[in-house]
Amino acid sequence: MKILITTGIYPPKIGGPAQYAKNLKETFEKMGHITGIKTFTIEDNLPSGARHLFFFFKIIPALLFADVVFILDVFSVGLPTVLACKIFGKKGIIRTGGDFLWEQYIERTKRKILLRNFYQTEKQNFSFKERIIFRLIKWTLNNASKVIFSTDWQRNIFIKAYKLHPEKTEIVENYYGSKQSDNGFESKTFIASTRNLVWKNLDTLKGVFGNVGVKHPEAILFTDNLPYGQFMDNMNKSYAVALVSLGDISPNMILDSIRCNKPFICTKEVGIYERIKDAGVFVDPLNEREIGAAVLNLLTDEGYEKAKERVKSFNFVHTWDQIAKEFIKIYQKL
Repeated sequence: MKILITTGIYPPKIGGPAQYAKNLKETFEKMGHITGIKTFTIEDNLPSGARHLFFFFKIIPALLFADVVFILDVFSVGLPTVLACKIFGKKGIIRTGGDFLWEQYIERTKRKILLRNFYQTEKQNFSFKERIIFRLIKWTLNNASKVIFSTDWQRNIFIKAYKLHPEKTEIVENYYGSKQSDNGFESKTFIASTRNLVWKNLDTLKGVFGNVGVKHPEAILFTDNLPYGQFMDNMNKSYAVALVSLGDISPNMILDSIRCNKPFICTKEVGIYERIKDAGVFVDPLNEREIGAAVLNLLTDEGYEKAKERVKSFNFVHTWDQIAKEFIKIYQKL
């Protein structure tokens, strides 16, 4: 097969979607498929609209020779790719990531709205631009050949918000690798590397560690973003992982911590809760006291050992080979 993957970011850019695109491409190629990548380059410096138009024309030559296009984004590359697929009669399958509109809204308003409540409580407060984005996302999702979600949690939110037909959707779980290490910690560093965005809720986490540090100055919060190799080196030497965002679908940092057998504190507002609920500690991201209590408990010998046992007992695996085969099977059923 000739496969085209469109993605907003790709290595050397940093981020979970970039790693997902890279691994999916390499796996398709290992299976014998001819696989191309189209991603943002100069588009990053263009305003919205111009960026979409430029990308639309850029992908046409590759799209014409593709049997199927896998689209790893809903709006940025999703809109122009689905439009091109419609015009040229190609099968375009979207794999959703996060929620672009919710993220943009939270950044604009600085209000801490949980993702699961967003479409129920905030639609009437959308700006003119956000109303346009909402309609464009709705068109994109409903005009894709299929929409793949990594969790039922996000699928249910999107089906209701964007009036999606359930039969148009599929679930392909994220990558769950086999255990790769079980190192001790070099310091009591909690890894919380993420973008400094309102919905990531870092201010709350920093506030918690400010209070915890009064009695436990050894507790360190690490928030820097690093290239993936360096990030995993830090993960292997760390004490634990902390993620308290207002809504995460299937966060790679938590899945990385599981593979490294690192205890983790995770937001309850997470799409993979049912899969990993027995592996970690879960907190209300809007409850600073609850987050603080979880951190303090992990800093005790007993609390840490129990958390370590929980994460070590998690052994579910979902490989890139399985993911790629599920993508192909979805295409073949169209």
